[in-house]
Amino acid sequence: MSAKIKYTDEPLGKLRVVPDFLPSPAELAFREEGVKVTLALSKKSIEFFKSEATKHHTQYQRMIRRLIDAYVDAQAPTRQSTRALRDKAAQRR
Repeated sequence: MSAKIKYTDEPLGKLRVVPDFLPSPAELAFREEGVKVTLALSKKSIEFFKSEATKHHTQYQRMIRRLIDAYVDAQAPTRQSTRALRDKAAQRR
């Protein structure tokens, strides 16, 4: 790390522009309105989600919620997806 970097004005070679694929800050801050429900799930399902959540350093309830949201988005293409709602909220800001 102590070696100095020598900068030159040489050509960089063939370059290409990479499209911006990162979500905007508004998309990252968007929180969908939640509704509390009581739901009985099988013990094996909860054990699975808790185990996976631990591996991925997240909450198991969040994983279940995202799974259900993804299912709804895939099953109802005519309805607005969560991403579409998030995009609209970002445009309003």
